[in-house]
Amino acid sequence: MSASEAIGLIPPGARIFVHGAAATPTPLLAALAARDDLDGVRLYHLHTTGPFPFAEPELARRFRSVSFFVGEGLRRAVEQGDADFIPVFLADIPGLFTSGTIPLDVALVQVSPPDAHGLCSLGTSIDAARAAVDSARFVIAEVNDRMPRTHGHTTVPLARFDAFIQTSRPLYERPAAAATEVEQRIGELIAALVEDGATLQLGIGAIPDAVLSRLGNKHDLGVHTEMFSDGLIPLIEGGVVTNRRKSVHPGRTVTSFVQGTRALYDFVHDNPLVEFHPCDRTNDTALIRKNDRVVAINSALEVDLTGQVCADSMGHRIYSGIGGQMDFIRGATLSRGGKAILALPATAARGTLSRIVPALKPGAGVVTTRGHVHWIVTEYGAVNLHGKTLRERAEALLSIAHPDFRAELARECRATRHFPLAPT
Repeated sequence: MSASEAIGLIPPGARIFVHGAAATPTPLLAALAARDDLDGVRLYHLHTTGPFPFAEPELARRFRSVSFFVGEGLRRAVEQGDADFIPVFLADIPGLFTSGTIPLDVALVQVSPPDAHGLCSLGTSIDAARAAVDSARFVIAEVNDRMPRTHGHTTVPLARFDAFIQTSRPLYERPAAAATEVEQRIGELIAALVEDGATLQLGIGAIPDAVLSRLGNKHDLGVHTEMFSDGLIPLIEGGVVTNRRKSVHPGRTVTSFVQGTRALYDFVHDNPLVEFHPCDRTNDTALIRKNDRVVAINSALEVDLTGQVCADSMGHRIYSGIGGQMDFIRGATLSRGGKAILALPATAARGTLSRIVPALKPGAGVVTTRGHVHWIVTEYGAVNLHGKTLRERAEALLSIAHPDFRAELARECRATRHFPLAPT
């Protein structure tokens, strides 16, 4: 049926899950926003791509966006109170649906066409979509013949859909941005920490891509991650990533979703060596730790001199979300020979602000506590804070702060904590 006919099945006050990343069903969302007879609708989602008509201020009374991870297009709406944010570990999101903590009336998803057995694939994003499809009372699908058919826990019978539309449109792409000199240096430092046989978790962005581009001399790497992008493909095709030494899903690259260019979507299409699983499996600390030498590479916005890490907000302003950072930080540190790494440029705002600070901004969210933090990497070096005193941590972090800010940071630290810091 048409998108408007399919969306016409949704009642007022519905709780709706929206498939995310490259799998965002934008034609269904456009039809939803066009309905003027709905109110009290709540839309639960991770980061989505494409237009956000449901988040426009004039529709705020009828539709309420609720993000588990705030994407760029919804930061303004959340900041202005026109949308909501739920802080939660990525591994815990599927359980919110399956337990009924968040009862779903409808799931809006984008899938591949059915195969000979009548099975569609959730394609590029399984994450919380698997639990949503299994839990929602009604499921409405966009069946897109350009959606890759992926392997793993991805299939949904066509009969599960209460309504569907058919499309043939390209998925939204996210080309890699060129890494700056700072990001290249950070990538070089992190790559030096990766040993042969390590199992990698890393995300999307210039720093992860800078790391990947420097791993060509490694051997028998594995991948167990929540997401990846195009930068991983050369390592798989070049035989650097073999997944031979993994204990969990050996021989397979494991992920929960992917986002990148068409080349990436073509790579994962019908590729049995790449498995997609829900994020309560990919991000399960008990499973992550079973692999040896897990190297978890995540980002931070700000780190204070005691090791508290803010990664989801700029003061009171929500920037992203908790995501899977803590799932993998803990999993990596419990893994035999594992390394949990947090990477960030030493400065922000074109060098005018230090990202290493005496204290986090008021309202800043502590995503990784000082009890969980291990490796911190900036372009000025890599330090391991685990097992260090507060004074030793401050000295280590001062050594990788931008030189222009070290003296000021040391003065403030001496004034607040009375540490006899070594000269900077």
